[in-house]
Amino acid sequence: MTTIFDEPERFAARALEGFCDINARIVAPVRGGVLRSTQTPEGKVALVIGGGSGHYPAFAGYVGVGFADAAVAGDVFASPSTESVARICRQADNGAGIVLGFGNYAGDVLNFGAAATRLRAEGIDVRVLAVTDDVASADRSEREKRRGVAGDVPVFKIAGAAAEAGMDLDTVEALSRRANDRTVSFGIAFSGCTLPGADGPLFTVAPGTVAVGLGIHGEPGIRDEPAMSAKALAQLLVEPLLAERPEGAGGRVAAILNGLGSTKYEELFVLWTHVAARLRDAGLELVAPEVGEYVTSLDMAGCSLTLTYLDADLEPLWLAAADTAAFRRGTVEPRAAADPVREDAAGPVDYPQASAASKADAECVAGIVATVAAALAQAEDELGRIDAIAGDGDHGQGMRRGSASAAEAARNAATAGAGAGTVIAVAGDAWADTAGGTSGAIWGLILRGFGTAIGDAARIDVQAAAAAMQAALADVTQLGRARVGDKTLVDALVPFVDTLAAEAASGQDLAKAWRVAAARATEAADKTRDLSPRLGRARPLAARSIGHPDAGAVSLALVARTIADALEAQPRH
Repeated sequence: MTTIFDEPERFAARALEGFCDINARIVAPVRGGVLRSTQTPEGKVALVIGGGSGHYPAFAGYVGVGFADAAVAGDVFASPSTESVARICRQADNGAGIVLGFGNYAGDVLNFGAAATRLRAEGIDVRVLAVTDDVASADRSEREKRRGVAGDVPVFKIAGAAAEAGMDLDTVEALSRRANDRTVSFGIAFSGCTLPGADGPLFTVAPGTVAVGLGIHGEPGIRDEPAMSAKALAQLLVEPLLAERPEGAGGRVAAILNGLGSTKYEELFVLWTHVAARLRDAGLELVAPEVGEYVTSLDMAGCSLTLTYLDADLEPLWLAAADTAAFRRGTVEPRAAADPVREDAAGPVDYPQASAASKADAECVAGIVATVAAALAQAEDELGRIDAIAGDGDHGQGMRRGSASAAEAARNAATAGAGAGTVIAVAGDAWADTAGGTSGAIWGLILRGFGTAIGDAARIDVQAAAAAMQAALADVTQLGRARVGDKTLVDALVPFVDTLAAEAASGQDLAKAWRVAAARATEAADKTRDLSPRLGRARPLAARSIGHPDAGAVSLALVARTIADALEAQPRH
């Protein structure tokens, strides 16, 4: 159990506060993450890494000389928001561009990708690096779908060392991608992890068994095996990784035997003796191997093995000196402290000029967002139940939190005189920042894309709404990579957008067109029960998902129906 906490929803923030206090020599706290507290040369490529909390020492534990320049921290097992990623990247930028690294999870892909898009528009060159090392999460032919687990450590270590050596952005990126291509991991669990304040673990492992191929966000394994000896466990971990040896790779490897939270170091040392023997029997030479806790999952009992097949370029970077809270190697010359981090204090927001007509619509929009938030709060338990079938059960909570924050932001913006497009975009940012995770990122994209397309000049009519929804859909599919048939929110969003466009073209008014589109989205959401998930955390547990609708599609249909009700109550539409 995770037993030491105050308010469960403040667990991640309070843990980060304590981490920064005890490691002030190395890191400085910023809103939503950490920066190096020592001076960094101008013209150095910045490595910014991040993801959800609950995985210490990932990710803040790897900020320091020779490794990362900054880390962005989301809530427990939830991606940090787009706004947090973009803000911390701006603070870490040294003028030579940024490599933005994270594990390959849907929420991280969306939020880090959206942040990269924003930063490029501002003139900052950002290269996105999604780590894909978990061999249990996808076949070798679909490597781009694999999760990032403890392979984050060697990939980010190599990227950080390359940047520290003064290499340019193209070279740092190329070496990082090569390290990722040559890094593979496989994990096992003996018990599940428990979120702060939860009554029990996210999943359980039956007594006398081992869960094989687990994830680090509470995802259960892909199969169970009878309990076995340390020697047999070593064989179970090593064999899948030997089968992934890159063509032409030499025999030198970096190896990490990683504890997942509550497996004792002595147990890992016992297991290592067998792992090392099996690797050496396979003709591999171990280069600076590591045993300990590197990417954890709260209190999960279990471990993973990571191998990086080194070459003449990667090995010196793996061996290069580093000084972080959780990873120290060699000798790093002392550096002067950086200037204290100053963050802009919150103050009055200067919203773009808006027409009187758009301001009138903004008042209606704020009311609709509040109505949506109330509907999602009422549906929280049911959405969580659906999500728990093949996920971690937090979808209802995330939708409630995100929509409540969106409603407050929308009301504040409308009261301050913002136009409808700005109110919608601001609501989307607030939703994403508060909800975190995949659903928060997607709703942030939908609302920001819709609001940007609507603008603050004309009133919202059916043609404008249809065009804006098409723009929002394009943002979601471009960054999220989901398509119809993947069993995601997109399975309901696409028919909604297509139907709205068709109804607009036929001359229907907004309220009637939205009602027809909402009905179509509801039908499509229900039909997701027949689909097998092809993306995200539910994909390895596809069998459990069959016969149950996708929670994201169901919640999108609920939002669409709620908006339809609100539009019909407004006579002007």
